[in-house]
Amino acid sequence: MNLPNKVAIVTGSGQGIGRAIAVKLAEVGDTIVVNDLGETAQGVAEEIRGINRQGLAILGDVSSTADVTRLVDQTISAYGKVDILVNNAGITRDQLLLRMSDEEWDKVLNVNLKSVFLCTRAVLRHMIRQRWGRIISIASIVGIVGNAGQANYASAKAGIIGFTRSIAKEVASRGITVNAIAPGFIDSAMTQKLSEKQRQELTSRIPLGYLGTPRDVADAVAFLASEEARYITGQVLSVDGGMSGG
Repeated sequence: MNLPNKVAIVTGSGQGIGRAIAVKLAEVGDTIVVNDLGETAQGVAEEIRGINRQGLAILGDVSSTADVTRLVDQTISAYGKVDILVNNAGITRDQLLLRMSDEEWDKVLNVNLKSVFLCTRAVLRHMIRQRWGRIISIASIVGIVGNAGQANYASAKAGIIGFTRSIAKEVASRGITVNAIAPGFIDSAMTQKLSEKQRQELTSRIPLGYLGTPRDVADAVAFLASEEARYITGQVLSVDGGMSGG
C-alpha cells in the first residue's frame, strides 16, 4: 500500500488514533499535515520527520470555518495540493439525555460532525480539480448500534455515516472516493481509565476476545487511501473485532 507523492491532512492527530493514522500514512509514503488544538501536533510532526518523511503541524479548531480554511490554505501553500483527508477529530461529553445540557450536545456535534462537513467541503474543490482524492472519516460502532449515555456522540457518528454515503455519490465521477471507518472498542486513553472489571466486561462483548489498537484503525485507513481500494466508495468499514457482525 504505497502512497508516494501524496499529501494527507489528518485532523485530531496529536495523539491516540489520529497519531497512529498520521504515522502509518507517513510510513507508506505520504507527506502528512498534522492537525490538533495543542502542541502535541508538533511532536507528531517531528516523529514523522524522524522517519524521513515530510511532516507539518498546523494547529486549529476544525469546528471553526476560519480555522479549517487556514488549515487547507496553508497545506496548499506548503505542498501545492491535498490528496487525502482523514476526518478523525472527535470528543465525548457523555451524559444521560435527561441530564444533557445544550452545550454538551452542541459541542460534540460541532467537533465530531460539523468538522467533517467543513473539512470535506474545503478540500473537495482541490480534489475535483486534480480528479483524484481520498476522504476517510472516523465514525464509530456507537453510530451503528447506539450506546446509553452517548446520544450526542452516537448521533454525530451516525451523521458521519450518512454524510459519507451522500458525498460519495456526489463526487464519484471526479475520481474521489469517500468512505468511513467504524472502530469498536480500542485500547486507548479512555479505555485505560476503566477498572479491570469494566475492561473484562467490554472484552467479553468482542467475538475476537480482545480490544483493538490504534494501529488496527490506522491500517484500515491506509488501505482505503491506497490504489488497492480504488473501487471502494460510500462504504463503512467496521474495525471492531466482530462486534457488529451480529
